Amino acid sequence: QVQLVESGGGLVQTGDSLTLSCAASGGTFSSYYMGWYRQAPGKERFLVATISSSGITYYAESVKGRFTISRDNAKNTVYLQMRSLKPEDTALYYCAASTRLFMTRLLSPYWGQGTQVTVSS
Repeated sequence: QVQLVESGGGLVQTGDSLTLSCAASGGTFSSYYMGWYRQAPGKERFLVATISSSGITYYAESVKGRFTISRDNAKNTVYLQMRSLKPEDTALYYCAASTRLFMTRLLSPYWGQGTQVTVSS
């Protein structure tokens, strides 16, 4: 059983930067694919980015060039650096972990509780 705890969300203005962190415990972190998803009110959960144990990354088109996912296996932590934030980035951001990846998606992931990011215009 993997426990994931996100932090770093907040209220920012358009164009600002923010870095989310996700601390993992209860599993062998380095063996997990890690990902960030987000969910805006009234919308489905949306895959933002993933990173493999070796550091291979994937980004949704809407965040490519603005967001960077990284991981520190020594600290059991995955990060999401967000730059040039837009109001449409406003959502609850979830950290996810899985040992399986299909195409770009994590299969049957463990989820964190989410951290809110609000970007004002």
